[in-house]
Amino acid sequence: MSTLIVNEETYPLPEDPRTTLLDFLHQHLSMFGAKKGCDHGQCGACTVLLDGERINACLVFAFQLEGKSVTTIEGIAKKTNDSDAKLHPLQKAFVERDAFQCGYCTSGQICSGVALLGELAAKNPSAVTCSADYSQKEDISERMSGNLCRCGAYPNIVDAIEDVIALEPQ
Repeated sequence: MSTLIVNEETYPLPEDPRTTLLDFLHQHLSMFGAKKGCDHGQCGACTVLLDGERINACLVFAFQLEGKSVTTIEGIAKKTNDSDAKLHPLQKAFVERDAFQCGYCTSGQICSGVALLGELAAKNPSAVTCSADYSQKEDISERMSGNLCRCGAYPNIVDAIEDVIALEPQ
């Protein structure tokens, strides 16, 4: 049986090979954190992590991911022994900075931000870092450019990500 790991639990893949990862999450696992926005990979509302890297869940078929590990917004917070979830530092920063308005894109923004933190930890350069005089805000904006916020909460999103970067050892 083909399986996929979602938020550290193993699930059988759907029989219909036309099922996208996003539809699999919604229709088979009742996980609705990743949002269906444009359904064309242009808005980033459906961003999840695939083996730690961001992907648009609307653009990949579930069967392509056999044996892979997917983390959704539901899996970003860490479960503790008393079954209460502990928010990821980026989730806390989004709340503290009011980095959302309508909130529709927030799950994708946070997943993308978590991937961004992983890229920085791995010292993976962005297109902006190739410039001699880039700022951290420009670098964050470039790395988050696949996620659109129709409310325009970008300044607070960038501030929240900067707050978490400041917490991380360099």
